[in-house]
Amino acid sequence: MPELPEVEALKDFLDENLVGKEIARVMPVAISVLKTYDPPLGALDGSEVVSVRRHGKFLDVGTGGGLHLVFHLARAGWLQWRDVLPSGVPRPGKGPLALRAALTGGDGFDLTEAGTTKRLAVHLVRDPAEIPGVARLGPDPLADDFDRDSFAALLAGERRQIKGALRDQSLIAGIGNAYSDEILHAARMSPYKLASKLGADEITGLYEAIRTTLEDAVERSRGLAAGRLKAEKKSGLRVHGRTGEPCPVCGDTIREVSFHDSSLQYCPTCQTGGRPLADRRLSRLLK
Repeated sequence: MPELPEVEALKDFLDENLVGKEIARVMPVAISVLKTYDPPLGALDGSEVVSVRRHGKFLDVGTGGGLHLVFHLARAGWLQWRDVLPSGVPRPGKGPLALRAALTGGDGFDLTEAGTTKRLAVHLVRDPAEIPGVARLGPDPLADDFDRDSFAALLAGERRQIKGALRDQSLIAGIGNAYSDEILHAARMSPYKLASKLGADEITGLYEAIRTTLEDAVERSRGLAAGRLKAEKKSGLRVHGRTGEPCPVCGDTIREVSFHDSSLQYCPTCQTGGRPLADRRLSRLLK
């Protein structure tokens, strides 16, 4: 799933390649992708792209006509830039193509989604705040005003495990399964630690891990073409997706806890005092 660093890099890429160009036509291919119908996509025809912004994991393409094409790539979606788009109108089929945005110069981009679970979402709105997923977003962890005290205030009264709290988009925007694993490893903290039980020093360490992990990932992705971002993300991860490999910090074996639709990875030595976590849902530290 693309998370804050990859979406930030896509924003920068589109800002460089899309802003100032004219939209010829936006064509939905998968029936499920379009979540709004007023205004219609045809309202974008002939409009100039004037901005590209990020809201958490949402990308927002703003036009001179005051409309915003906003999309969320979900778990298996991606953006593919094409210097020369195929001619003609794409037809629905069994392939991954979900939507095509064609520019008057012949270039443009495709939104694709792999797999059978279709969650990629595209909205055309006058204000991004009209989209419930955008409206409920918490603060951006890379914003200048997101400081340590702001983070501490968010955690006050949180009774969830810290792994789940970090992934909650209404608490903090942009962090998903992969980077929450990376952040907790950098902070040397168990994913099952209760957020409400964190001491002052632990909050400080976790805040610093959030900023450093995300800033480093954004910097690694900066300037890369859209097609190279997935590989860059995978190569930069230290624990997520690396079950069975040695921890790059201490050499212990990276372990995994599996759930019905996801998994987490961690290092026992760095994060749980050497004790493995029980591999079952709602598991607790083994005694």
